[in-house]
Amino acid sequence: MRCLALLDSDETEAQILSMGDSDADTRHAGGRAAILLVDHGSRRAQANALLDRVVALVKLRLGPGSIVEPAHMEIADPTIGQGFTRCVQQGATTVIVHPFMLAPGRHVTEDLPDLIAKAAKAHDGVAYAMAAPLGSHVGVIDAVVDRCQAALPDDESMKD
Repeated sequence: MRCLALLDSDETEAQILSMGDSDADTRHAGGRAAILLVDHGSRRAQANALLDRVVALVKLRLGPGSIVEPAHMEIADPTIGQGFTRCVQQGATTVIVHPFMLAPGRHVTEDLPDLIAKAAKAHDGVAYAMAAPLGSHVGVIDAVVDRCQAALPDDESMKD
């Protein structure tokens, strides 16, 4: 297990905050990457089901053979450990963990790195990295504008 990178939330300058014993530029050479999408987790099944739908859409976008799994930080299954294991069972040699969260708050900066490191310890030889949260990515901004436009009556517009 080795941590390749924890990425800063600044979209313009992703910085490697932590590295293991290998060169980050070679992390994909000859390996197979997986994506583990992690949300907070909820007691409400329909809230947790949203992550399953997002995972299915990401898999569809990436194409056949892609490894994309869901995990919940707490409250619901699959846990981060279970999701990480599912990625490895499908052949992943690198697991990219994406916090399906908006801001780099305490969960993203403290809790997730600890939970991911614990999950990775069970899988010798598997590298992992943590992507930045959704933040102010252009896709999030587009979604905000689209949702707000959709909330307006048909004869109104937010644009000049």
